[in-house]
Amino acid sequence: MKNLIYILLLFCTVGYADIMKNIQDCGVLPTNSPEVNKANLQKAIDEATKTGGALFVPPVAEGYPISSGIILKCNVSLIGANGPLGRGSKLEFKTHPKFRPAGSIFRIMDAEKPFITVQHATKIKGIQFFYPNQSWNVEKIVKYPPTIQQDKRANSVTLQCLTFWGEYTAMDFAVEGGNCEQVLIEHCYGYPLSGQFIRIDHCSDISRILHCHINPGTMRGFKGTIPKSVIDHVISQKTYAVWIGRGDNIVIMDLHVFGVYGGCYFSSSSYGQLTSFSLDCVANGIYKKGGGQKHHQWLISQGSIISNTGSSIDNAWPIIIDGMGHTAITNVEAFSGGNGALTNFGASKGFLLVQGKDPLTVSLYGCRMYNYQDEQPIQVLNRNASLRATDCVNKDLKFFDLKIN
Repeated sequence: MKNLIYILLLFCTVGYADIMKNIQDCGVLPTNSPEVNKANLQKAIDEATKTGGALFVPPVAEGYPISSGIILKCNVSLIGANGPLGRGSKLEFKTHPKFRPAGSIFRIMDAEKPFITVQHATKIKGIQFFYPNQSWNVEKIVKYPPTIQQDKRANSVTLQCLTFWGEYTAMDFAVEGGNCEQVLIEHCYGYPLSGQFIRIDHCSDISRILHCHINPGTMRGFKGTIPKSVIDHVISQKTYAVWIGRGDNIVIMDLHVFGVYGGCYFSSSSYGQLTSFSLDCVANGIYKKGGGQKHHQWLISQGSIISNTGSSIDNAWPIIIDGMGHTAITNVEAFSGGNGALTNFGASKGFLLVQGKDPLTVSLYGCRMYNYQDEQPIQVLNRNASLRATDCVNKDLKFFDLKIN
């Protein structure tokens, strides 16, 4: 019966079972030491890379203890049985009074290296990454290296249906001297205690970040409510959940962020699209820079931002734009208010701040701007900026249009 269940899980996961090997058959066991499991998993990966293949991570109670420093080599996939778990998973309480997530879990037992470094043509799907030694005491938070980090060159990497428990930074594709292409990050859930969930730099040929959820509620199912002091500490780091450096035509869709300093940072060497998003209880929802007029543009639509926290309400802006280029903002609303989960002002300074000195253009259509402190929702400090706002709604619930330069 046990083998039949494994076969059914394998078939449902990838459509056919004969390309996958059970990691338990490779000596990766829940009763092993972390060092033995690391050595045996690496050996299985080294063997699979020769022809290409997939390794199945069957669910076990409390997961597989393992040391960091795994290299996921070319043409190898790690496949588990879980989807992303927005409220957490846990073992049955009566038999396991100490809550732990349940399923296809790697229990990462040290902070020496990134847990797993991915080379090109690799996939990780249906896995939970758990740091059982992480602390929810601000003074004792462990600054783990990234859970997943790219190798120097990492093309065609697929990360799907992953959940992170107690990570400091979840995914790092911004290593010095590295580059990547066609990175797909989809249905990944977690709450980074550094405030940084995804970092991407020097990435061309359309990387995609789809349906990701960054929220301290992710651990509620087995860890309980995260203390307010921890969320305040994360915000004090002044980092962004999604940080894009040099990137061509990045696509971000269906992104939810809660309780970090910033939602999305777009560098002067990036351009792309952000669509269908919710950036909740942040200081800055979107910080967009620009380094040129030909491209480096961002198209932003169908989203909401609650900007209500940070070191000062003067810095609480749903959107900040700086540098050259164009930004198109359509059907984006900000409706700042209070939230008992973190220290906040209950309002933002305004809706949009345009700064810098380089020529730039901004267009806004159908945006609702509510519960901001300033008299006007848009502040333009850049004398070389041109801006058009059409059919927008201010805090008095009145339609307004605005034209600058």
